[in-house]
Amino acid sequence: MTSTTWWRGDTATWQAEGWSFELRGDELADIRRGGEVILRAVRAVVRDHGWNTVPTSVTATESDESSLRLVLRHEGFGAEVVSTLTVETSGDELRVTWDAENLRVFSTCRTGLVVLHPATDAGRRVTVTHSDGAVEQTAFPTRISPHQPILDIRALELHPTGDADAATTIRFDGDVFEMEDQRNWSDASFKTYSRPLGLPYPYPIAAGERVHQSLTVAAVRTSTAESPPSAEIVLVEGGPFPAVGVEASTAPGRGSRCADGSFRVVELNLTTPTWSAALRRAAADGLPLDVRLVIDQDPKPLADAARALAHHPVVAVTPFDSVRHVSDEGTVARTQAAFDDAGVPTHLRAGARSHFTELNREQDRIPDDVHGIVFTTTPLFHSLDTEQLVEALPMQRLIAAQAVEMADRRPVHIGPVTLRPRFNNVATSPEPAPTLTDLSEGYGAQFTGAEDERQNSMELAAWTIASAAALAVPGVESLSWFETWGPRGLRDATGAPRFVAEAITALSPLAGRMLLWGSSPDGLLWAIGARADDEDVVLVANLGRVPRTATVEVPERTAVKDVIPAGSWLRLTTRN
Repeated sequence: MTSTTWWRGDTATWQAEGWSFELRGDELADIRRGGEVILRAVRAVVRDHGWNTVPTSVTATESDESSLRLVLRHEGFGAEVVSTLTVETSGDELRVTWDAENLRVFSTCRTGLVVLHPATDAGRRVTVTHSDGAVEQTAFPTRISPHQPILDIRALELHPTGDADAATTIRFDGDVFEMEDQRNWSDASFKTYSRPLGLPYPYPIAAGERVHQSLTVAAVRTSTAESPPSAEIVLVEGGPFPAVGVEASTAPGRGSRCADGSFRVVELNLTTPTWSAALRRAAADGLPLDVRLVIDQDPKPLADAARALAHHPVVAVTPFDSVRHVSDEGTVARTQAAFDDAGVPTHLRAGARSHFTELNREQDRIPDDVHGIVFTTTPLFHSLDTEQLVEALPMQRLIAAQAVEMADRRPVHIGPVTLRPRFNNVATSPEPAPTLTDLSEGYGAQFTGAEDERQNSMELAAWTIASAAALAVPGVESLSWFETWGPRGLRDATGAPRFVAEAITALSPLAGRMLLWGSSPDGLLWAIGARADDEDVVLVANLGRVPRTATVEVPERTAVKDVIPAGSWLRLTTRN
């Protein structure tokens, strides 16, 4: 196996007058005033009519003792924009200005600055100045907010979080801004952006049209001393270890049978002609099927699918409306009726086809009388940076815990977790779809998803172990990741395993044992375990860039301790 590079190599630190940030391509990341992170990131983005992010390249960089200037080119998806992003410091103030010129007419859902506030701001009090000058006292939400927590923003005053802290103010110019809770998508941030989503989108930008926006941050310099991160994890018992599954491949061709995981997730889009072939190929693996159905108002494909599933070992069926991508009451009722008419008994689940976001927003549409709650998550919805991939892990813990609470004693099923989205649930125009009845061109995510070269990386195995540790909270009954084979798979098209297959192999046999779960001390070091009568198995992952000596405490047994290499994982055991 050949491993793909995990971390990018084009990062640099910029400093001036006590301000500093990490320059990651076109992103200003971890903006600090002294030792405190003020903002998680600032970036200029151009989104097309379907919310796809137009690729941005840095064509020139200029810097002096108090300013930085990036010359940017945003090109792709029909867009061609040239711009400059300028950073200037003056004592306790840092100003970021974006000047852009559009070179060809195109439709956009967003063109402007986005500002990311760190997830650690949750619960922090803030004074909001609105566009009309009115002032409101509020706070960053602690629970993941389904909708925008703050609207109509001209300025934010972030109140001190400690006795020695001072307030931080951020002023926005050039448009009306608002905020969303990006933890819904497992991003470790709150995002302030323009233009307001209450206005029509997509909207046209004329050739030659210019966009000018800026933000000014005022913060007192701090000298926060960073303590060395703890390397101790305490695990406790938490009920049965979740079942571990894998999604059936959506890649073209015949592929090979795959035994990874204990069950097979297969999504059958009944609005396309490939669903029957997709079912046959998934069933060929010989594992129980976790079936997801995408349905519209046409009753015939649903009736056909119910009859077809009678011949396979189906553990559950989750129907999703083809437009809303959630299991609303009508969708579940039609599916139950179709299976009853076919004389096929089944356990129906309900939830969101896409992200936790839709489950959070549409929970009132989901019926109570179902056998479980389902949703998926992907760490790379808004950003493709590896930093985002790693920072998503603590957010996965928040998502899992809130989902269990929302499920109200119904079991929760999370997955398939994938690096990139399997489809664009916010597309404003029809997505590509297969037209053939066979799988020579693939189906599903092969048409609507995206590939990621990090599928081949060694570190993805450690990330998957950490993801399991984050998501496996009491109340989660099953977890699934990736596809069986193909570009989004545990294996390549020939069936040869990638590094990540080792993680699924390690996790799968733990299902049904007593779960040992706990929190990460820093979001980089994670552990999950399973208890049997004679031994505890503990899987420890280190997503950091340096080796860590980890100590894992387990109840009633000797702690396990070992050195975990950077970007790697180990299987440890402790016996009576």
